[in-house]
Amino acid sequence: MPTEPDAIDRVAVSQGTDAKRPKQVGLEEAEARRRLTEEGYNELARRQRRSTIAVVLGVMREPMLLLLVAGGIIYLALGDLGEALMLLAFAGFSIGVTALQETRSERSLEALSDLASPRALVLRDGLHRHIPGREVVRGDLVLLGEGDRVPADGWIVENHTLAMDESLLTGESAPVSKARTTEGVAETRPRPGGNGLAYAFSGTLVVRGSGLCRIAATGAQSEIGRIGQSLVLMEVQAPRLYHETRRLVALFAIGAVLISGFAVLLFGLLRGTWLEAALAGIALGMSMMPEEIPVVLAIFLGMGAVRMSRERVLARRGAAIETLGSATVLCTDKTGTITENRMTVAELRLSDGSVFSPDGTPLPHAFVPIAELALLASAPQAVDPMEIAFHDLDRTQRSTRNRKSARADWDLRHRYPLDPGLLAISHVWQTGSAVEDHLIASKGAPEAIAELCRLDGDARASMHVAVDAMAREGLRVLGIAEARWRGSDFPATQRGFKFVFHGLIGLRDPLRASVPGAVKQCRSAGIRVVMITGDYPETARAIARAAGIDEGEVITGTMLAAMDDAELAQRVRRVGVFARIMPEQKLRIVKAFQSAGEVVGMTGDGVNDAPALKAADIGIAMGKRGTDVAREAAAIVLLDDDFGSIATAIRMGRRIYDNLRKAMGFIVAVHIPIAGLALMPLLFGLPILLGPVHIALLQMIIDPVCSLVFEAETDEADVMRRPPRPAGTLLLSRALLGWSIAQGLVALASVAAVLMWMLTGGAPETELRGTVFFALVGAILSLVLVNRSFSATLLAGFGRPNMALAVIAALAAAVLLIAEFLPAAGQLLGMTALGWTDGLVALGAGTAVLGTLQVAKHAKAKES
Repeated sequence: MPTEPDAIDRVAVSQGTDAKRPKQVGLEEAEARRRLTEEGYNELARRQRRSTIAVVLGVMREPMLLLLVAGGIIYLALGDLGEALMLLAFAGFSIGVTALQETRSERSLEALSDLASPRALVLRDGLHRHIPGREVVRGDLVLLGEGDRVPADGWIVENHTLAMDESLLTGESAPVSKARTTEGVAETRPRPGGNGLAYAFSGTLVVRGSGLCRIAATGAQSEIGRIGQSLVLMEVQAPRLYHETRRLVALFAIGAVLISGFAVLLFGLLRGTWLEAALAGIALGMSMMPEEIPVVLAIFLGMGAVRMSRERVLARRGAAIETLGSATVLCTDKTGTITENRMTVAELRLSDGSVFSPDGTPLPHAFVPIAELALLASAPQAVDPMEIAFHDLDRTQRSTRNRKSARADWDLRHRYPLDPGLLAISHVWQTGSAVEDHLIASKGAPEAIAELCRLDGDARASMHVAVDAMAREGLRVLGIAEARWRGSDFPATQRGFKFVFHGLIGLRDPLRASVPGAVKQCRSAGIRVVMITGDYPETARAIARAAGIDEGEVITGTMLAAMDDAELAQRVRRVGVFARIMPEQKLRIVKAFQSAGEVVGMTGDGVNDAPALKAADIGIAMGKRGTDVAREAAAIVLLDDDFGSIATAIRMGRRIYDNLRKAMGFIVAVHIPIAGLALMPLLFGLPILLGPVHIALLQMIIDPVCSLVFEAETDEADVMRRPPRPAGTLLLSRALLGWSIAQGLVALASVAAVLMWMLTGGAPETELRGTVFFALVGAILSLVLVNRSFSATLLAGFGRPNMALAVIAALAAAVLLIAEFLPAAGQLLGMTALGWTDGLVALGAGTAVLGTLQVAKHAKAKES
C-alpha cells in the first residue's frame, strides 16, 4: 500500500558524507509506463516453450500411443481400413488433448513464475509502491534493504552502510561494501567485484544496510542479462509423489507386458491366427496400462498451484501441496500475519506516569517532546509500520497546529541500527543551533532503553509495571530516550551517550478479521497454532487470546537461550506463545518441534528467517513485506501476508490430495472390468469382445474423467475436521487399493453377468459385443459417481456441482447414441443396434454396480 511522502527530507549518509540532499520523488507513474512500453519488461529471456512437434514426439513415446499405432498397422495388414483409421484418429485425439493440457500447464506455471519473481519497492510520484521486479524501468528509484535482491542495475544515490553479495556474478562469496555516487556526473558503468563501487547489479543480494538506487539498465541490458544467466524460481514436481506414481505405473506395466505376452502366445497357439493374437494382446495391454497416472499427477499439482494462487497463496514447490495435509504445528509471526501491520499510536505515557491517548486533537504540551523524539528516531522515509505511525501522528499534529516542523533544517548525521544485543535504534541529528551541537533520539524495547538510560532498580520496576499494564491491552510498547552530544566524533555504540528516559509509547496493531476463524479451522483440523513474536510477553498473550490461540506456556528468547535442545523439545509440547524471540532463534524452535515428532509449518519474512524456513517441513514466506531471500527459501508465499490464507492453503492442499486419491482409486478400479473383458475371451474361447478400437474409445471417457472431473471436485465435508495425515502415507494406500480392487471386481461381475445372460440366450456376436460394451460404459460411469466422495451419499453427491462431470457424461451419452443409431458407426465398432431388452439389461448392470457400491461404501463409513 503506498504511503504518503514523509515530512522530513531523506538524507544521504555514506562513509562520513554529511551533506543534506534534496527530496527524492522518483519517476512519474505515466513516464514509468511509457518507458516500460518502449523498453520492455525487466526480465531475462525465458526458457523457450517446447514446440508442437517436440510435444507430439514426447507423447508418441508413451506406451498407450505406441499400442494404438501398432494396432492400426495390424488392422491395415488385415485389410480393415475402417478400424485402422479409427485407431489412428484416437491416437491423434490423445496427442491433441495431451498437447492442450501441456500448453495450459506451461502457461499457468509461467504466470506463477511471475508471482514468484523478486518484488521491488520503488519511489514514484513521491509515493512508495511495491511492484513486480519485472516492471522496474530505467530511471526508477528503488529502495534497497537487507535481504532484498537488486531488481536491475543502477547507481547508488543514497547509502547507509550497504554491503552486497555479488557471488552470482563474480563467484566470490565475501560481501562487498558499496559507496554513493555523485548525481549529475556521467560515469562509465563498472564491472562487478571489489569494494567501494557506487553501483548495484541485478540479481545480487543486500546483506547489510539500506540505500536508494537509481536504475540505469534493465533486462538484457543489465550485467546479468549480458552474461545470459537465469534463475530457476520454481520446482514444479513433487519428488515423493512423482517417484511413488512412477513405481506404481512400472509395476502395472510389467504385469501388463507379461500377461499380454502370455495371451498372444496362448491365442496364437490355440487358434493359429497370429495377427488376431497380436490384436488381442494389444487390447489386453491397453486395458491394463494405467498411463493416466503420471498425467493425472502433473495436472493435479499444476492446476492445484493455480487454484491456490487465486486465493493469494503461491506454492513454489509442488511437494508443499502434499505436505500441507500432514502439518501438525503452525508457527506464525504476529505482526502483519495475525495483525494488520497497520500501526497507530494508541497511548503516550511519560516517565512521571502521565498518560494521554491521541484522538486527533493537539497533544498537550508535556507530550510533544516524546512524540518528536519517536519521530526523530525513525527513518525519514518510513517503511516500517511503527515508524509510519509516528510520521502520521506528526502530520496530524502539524495540521491541527497549522505550522511547519521546527526540525525541517536539521541534518541527520549518524544512525545506530538495531543490534541483536541491544534492541534499540538511535539517530544523531545536528540541530542547526551550532555546528557541533547534536540531539540523539532513541527508541526501542523498554528493557533496552532502560539499559541505555542506566535506570536504577526502582525506576526499572516502575517502568515494567507501566509496560505490563499497556501490554495487557494488546499494545506494542516502545521506550523513548534522548541524549545530547557536542562534537563530531561520535561514540562507537549507542551506549556511549548519556540518555535520559522520556517515557513509553504504545502502538496498536488491529487483529486481522479472518484470524479467529482461521485459527478455529486449524484447531478443528488437529493443527496447533503457535505464535512467535519479538513483542513483550504480555502483549503477545493479549493478541494470542484475541486470536483464539491456546496460550499454554510462554517462552521468551532469554528462556530459550538458557535451555538445551532436549529440554526445549520437551517444553514445546506445552508452549503456545514464544515472545521476545530473535529471528535466528526460529531455527531452534523448528528443530525442537521436529524432534518432538511434529510436521512444522513456519512463517518468516527476513534474511535471518531463511534457515528456519528452509528447515521447516513447510516454509511460508510473506509476499508483501518478505525479503527475497525468505521467499526463495520458502515452499509457500502468502501474497497478502494474511494468516487466514494459511488456513485456506491447508484446506486446498487437503482437497487436492483427496481428489488425487479419488482419481487414483478410480483408475485402478476402472481397469479391472476392462482387463477382465479383454482376457475372458482368451481364457474361455469366446469371441473377442473388446478390440483396441473399443478400449481407445473408453479411454476418451476415462482420461477426461481423471484429469478434469476429479480435479474439479469440491471439499469433503470433514476436510478441516480430520486430523493431519501421517507423514509418508502412501497415495494409494493398502486400504484404498483394496477398496478400488473391490469396486473393479463388482463392476466386472456385473458386466460378466450380462455376458453370461446374453450367451445363454444365444445372442449373435455383434449384439453380444454391443450390449456388453454399453453395460461396461454404464459400470464406468457408476464408478465415477461412487468415487466422487469418500463418504457422501449419492443424493448428497448430486448436490455437489461439477460441470466437468455433466459435460463428459453428456458426451459419453452422445457417443453411445451415435453407435446405436448410426449404422456406419455401429458397423465400425462391430455392433448392432440394441433392442429394448438389451438396453434395459445394460442399464440394469450399471445401476446394480452403483447400488451395490453405495451400500458397501455406507457400511464401510459406519465401520470407520
